[in-house]
Amino acid sequence: MSLPIRPAVQASPDYPFSAIEAPVKLDQNESFADFPAELKAIALERLRELPWHRYTDLHAEALCDAVARHDGWAASGTVVTTGSNVLIALLVQLAGMGARVLTVKPNFALYGLDARLLGAALTEVPLHTNLGTDVDALIAALDEAPARGVVFVARPHAPTGSLCGLDDLERLARACQDGWLLVIDEAYHHFTAHDARELARRHPHVVLLRTFSKAWGLAGLRLGYALAGDEVARQLRKLVPPFGVSVLQTVCALVALERPGYLRERVAHTLRERERVFQVLQTHPTWQVMPSHANFLLVRTPDAAQAHAALLAQGVLVRRQDRLHGLEGCLRMTIGTAAENDTFLRTAGLSP
Repeated sequence: MSLPIRPAVQASPDYPFSAIEAPVKLDQNESFADFPAELKAIALERLRELPWHRYTDLHAEALCDAVARHDGWAASGTVVTTGSNVLIALLVQLAGMGARVLTVKPNFALYGLDARLLGAALTEVPLHTNLGTDVDALIAALDEAPARGVVFVARPHAPTGSLCGLDDLERLARACQDGWLLVIDEAYHHFTAHDARELARRHPHVVLLRTFSKAWGLAGLRLGYALAGDEVARQLRKLVPPFGVSVLQTVCALVALERPGYLRERVAHTLRERERVFQVLQTHPTWQVMPSHANFLLVRTPDAAQAHAALLAQGVLVRRQDRLHGLEGCLRMTIGTAAENDTFLRTAGLSP
């Protein structure tokens, strides 16, 4: 029996992740702490008072308004969905289907996976040898074929933690003005000093992606959003499923946005711990740690498989990245609590 499944879907690999249990979980770049208990209580009380038999907002309008106020953006240009990963696929549908997707490698796997699944021609430009984004090569690749489409650039970059300069992004945005949508993925923007909002305000073809899954500590909630110009946002909403953001998601995110003090405290903790762990890792006799602008560190080891297994045997789970282009021997560790980070360092043979 032949199933009516498109060849592009059949040829696509599964998403590259296998769940592993461990006492110290530092493999998915989640927040080191759960949503505060007092905020959970407020959200649960609100949920008790709301009707669950009615549909929520068509396009999460109340949540879009709150996000826009918090981020200093126009509500008309704010699009909320169930995760920024959903927006990646929608943006490929918006501008890349039957056209092109241009990004770097290595990168977040979904840029390439969604391009292939949706029939876009994919071009991946290698990072510099220093693991930075090669903007000159990206600009050169824009004109390799007549088709236009979507450019994805993560800032900070994952999985390396490197940061593309805003001046370089300005050059890329100008080069993309003729028929390209430039998407800057800011999933980790809280851990940097500057974001790309001003650039996006100057260029209506630039879209920013953000998420509640990292610094906000709400990965289990599955919420992300785009900040865009009004026309791009209006067209993007046509692809967003109606009533897609649940009342549970809406209420919890609204409570977080009303009381963002915990977010600032957790970002400050992450920055302190990132620097501390970085300094200690620099003393490792055989590992090389890379500077990072995100909530994780990339470490090059002589043997990633051996290092990963040795850490896991002692209850510490990190993420192997050695199968990615240019990242031979690399592991990625999320910045956790101080105690979790100490356990990681001791397991790596270092004194915290």
